[in-house]
Amino acid sequence: MLELGRNLTSVLVTGGAGFIGSALCRSLASITNVRLLVLDKLTYAGHLSSLGSILEQSNVDFIQGDICDAQLLAEIFGKFRPDAVMHLAAESHVDRSITSSREFITTNVVGTLNLLEAARAYWQTLRADRDQFRFQYVSTDEIYGSLEPGRTFNEDSRIDPRSPYSASKAGAEHLASAWFHTYGLPVLISGCSNNYGPYQLPEKLVPLAILNALEELPIPLYGDGRNVRDWIYVEDHVNALLRILCRAPPGSKLNVGSRSERTNIEVVQLICDLVDRHAGSRSRRRLISPVADRPGHDLRYAIDPSRIEAQLNWRAIVPFAEGLDSTVVWYLANRNWWTPIRQQGHGKIRLGAIDINPLDGGAKGEVKEP
Repeated sequence: MLELGRNLTSVLVTGGAGFIGSALCRSLASITNVRLLVLDKLTYAGHLSSLGSILEQSNVDFIQGDICDAQLLAEIFGKFRPDAVMHLAAESHVDRSITSSREFITTNVVGTLNLLEAARAYWQTLRADRDQFRFQYVSTDEIYGSLEPGRTFNEDSRIDPRSPYSASKAGAEHLASAWFHTYGLPVLISGCSNNYGPYQLPEKLVPLAILNALEELPIPLYGDGRNVRDWIYVEDHVNALLRILCRAPPGSKLNVGSRSERTNIEVVQLICDLVDRHAGSRSRRRLISPVADRPGHDLRYAIDPSRIEAQLNWRAIVPFAEGLDSTVVWYLANRNWWTPIRQQGHGKIRLGAIDINPLDGGAKGEVKEP
């Protein structure tokens, strides 16, 4: 059973049916003395099947709802009365943000504003428990933009987003910080590197490569595949989030990373080899298919997790090769989860490719097939 080291009684998780959110909820649900309320809009990225049997537990409730619905949020705070909010609800796919930027601004910025205001109104009504309340905003390393070789992002790095997605997350992070400094709302902020693991939507690189390799379909790879990311197993990230919630003082910002930098081509090649090993050797590296790079594609991200390591004694413990192997095995064993999602087209239609015609004033926004 998970031990938090803090007397939490009720936690509201937004975006709890998504990839990272569902992993967090499965961990929280194992603490029988904590009431958990999962709030999710259940868009293309949220699936009740990711929550599984925890929805049958007496300490877990689910509400299908939108963080842009201010009235709903007020009702939730009034009835559920959480002592912690863990805010993960977001539009999160860079490719989608290129052709659907308005949805990202609405959900990630306006939705976060509504949640902050609902939390502040509720927090101001508290008396004895007021000092125990926390609002945790989960950000991303993509807000810092592209990184030169030999450097790493830390909590004081300049924010320089390059995509509509990262710009919307940067805006939401600024709001969370402002609500701490202006209103005193006890906000915690964390930023994390690329997550991978079970229950990730098949439009993201790792599950897309796994499933295309398994089905012997072309595995699209942007450009020359030399873009670098710092990869972290989702359970390591969840453990960091809970450590931050329970031990970091209000106003903290802590970046979460695993010091596991890999190029995209290295990740995809390893996935092909692992699928060969577990599903029969067929030299699936032949399926790797370079495609035109996406606009504004950052070359490299890398997190320096020194602050969270020193202040909270947290470290990522799952080695990349081990975590990727277990992820491949999970997808091979859980066709019942991903087959209905694949049938909806996830991972089979390229997102984020646009026609740019300078004579027309810029991007038209048409989605191009691979």
